[in-house]
Amino acid sequence: MKLFGLRWWVVTMIALATVINYIDRQSLNVLWPEISVDLYPEKTDDERKEIYAFISVVFVFSYAFGQALFGKIFDWVGTRLGFVLSIGVWSLATALHAVARGVASFAIFRSILGIAEAGNWPGATKGNAEWFPTKERALAQGIFNSGAAIGGIISIPLIALLSIYFSWQVIFILVGLTGLLWLIPWVVLVKAPPKSHPWITDEEREYILTGQQNQDKDQDGNYDEGYNPGMLRMLGHKESWGVIIASAVIDPIWWLFVFWIPIYLSEVYGMDVKTIGIYGWVPYVGAMFGAWFGGLLAQNRLKAGWTVDGTRKLVITLGCLIMLPALLAMSNPGAPATAVLLMAVILFGFQTAIGNVQTLPSDLFGGKTVGTLAGLSGMAAKLAVAGLTALVPWLTAGGNYTPAFVIGAALAIIAVASVWLLCPRIEPLQPTKA
Repeated sequence: MKLFGLRWWVVTMIALATVINYIDRQSLNVLWPEISVDLYPEKTDDERKEIYAFISVVFVFSYAFGQALFGKIFDWVGTRLGFVLSIGVWSLATALHAVARGVASFAIFRSILGIAEAGNWPGATKGNAEWFPTKERALAQGIFNSGAAIGGIISIPLIALLSIYFSWQVIFILVGLTGLLWLIPWVVLVKAPPKSHPWITDEEREYILTGQQNQDKDQDGNYDEGYNPGMLRMLGHKESWGVIIASAVIDPIWWLFVFWIPIYLSEVYGMDVKTIGIYGWVPYVGAMFGAWFGGLLAQNRLKAGWTVDGTRKLVITLGCLIMLPALLAMSNPGAPATAVLLMAVILFGFQTAIGNVQTLPSDLFGGKTVGTLAGLSGMAAKLAVAGLTALVPWLTAGGNYTPAFVIGAALAIIAVASVWLLCPRIEPLQPTKA
C-alpha cells in the first residue's frame, strides 16, 4: 500500500498531538478560579495567584528539564517511539490531576506533565527535519505550531463547557484519555523514517531526501546525515547560541499569555469560568493565523529564490515587530474585547516568528544533532519562562499587568538582535567553522 503525501499525514498527526498537549496544560489554567475557591476558600485572590504561580513554575522547570531530556531521547530512539513515550506519560499525568488535593500533589503531577509534554517540541523539530525538505520546513513547522493555537482556541471554551456538566476532577480524566487514544493511529501510521517507510511513494521519498540541504556533505552522491558534532563542539558555534538565546527570550512572551489569560480576565475584568470561555479563546485565533502566515511567507520567499538566511531573518524580524506595539498597548487596553484582540495580534506576531526560530537547528546541523539543539534551546526557553512566571504575581500586584507587558516588548527586541548578531549566515555549518 502506498499513501500519497505521507509527510503531510505525519505533520498533521504531530499537530493533533500539539492540540491535545495544549488542552491538557490549559485545563488547570481555565479551571483554577474554580479549583482555588474549592481548595482554598479562606485565601485572597493575590494569595491564590501566588499558589498558582508556584505550581506553574514547577511545571515550567520540569518542562525545561524535559526539553533537554527528550531532545536526547528522540535522537536515541527516533520520532516514532519518542512520541509514544512523551504523549503516553503526559496523558496519564493529566488524568492523575483528578486526585490532587493541594499544592504538593498538584506540583508533583504538573512536574510529571511538564517533563513529558516537553517532548512534543524537540520531537516535532526532529520529525520536521526528517520528513520535509528545507524549503517546506517553515510551513510544516507552522502547521505544527498551529496545533498549539488550535489547542488554545478549543481548550478554553471546551473546558468551560465541560465545567457545566462535570466536576473538575472528571474533566482531567476525560482530557487524559484523549491523548492515549491518539497513540493508536500514530503507531499505525509512522512505521519508519521516510528512507525506509513501506507506504511512501518513490517520488515523495526522492523529493524529501534530495531537498534536505544538510545531506550529502561529502559530495559522494549518497544522502548522509550532515554535520553532527558532539554537544560541546556544537556549543562552540556562535550560531548555536543565537538559536538558544532567541528561543530563551521569545518563548516567555507566549507563556505569559498561556498561563495568565484566564487569570488576567478573572482579575482585571471580574470574569468567571464560563465568561472566560467566551473571551479567552480569541487570542489563539491570532496565533493560528500567525503560524500559517509565518510558514507560508517563508515558503513563498524560498520558492522565489531567497536564501534560507534572508528568509528566516525577514520572517523572525517581522513577527517581533508586529508584537512590539501591541504589547505596549496592553498597558491600557480598555474594554475586554479590545484586550483580547490586542492579545490576538501579539500571538499572531509570536507565531509568525517562532516557527522560523524553531527551524534553525535543522538549517544549521544534521539530523542526529537537531533534537539535541532543539532540546537545549527549549530548556533555556523554559528556564526563562519560569523566571518571568515567578515574577508575575509581584509584577501584577493589585491587577496592574503593565510591567509584565513592557518586559515582553523588551524580550522581542532581544530575540531579533540575537539572530542577526550571532547567526551571520544561516546555512548548514561545516566542521571547519567551529
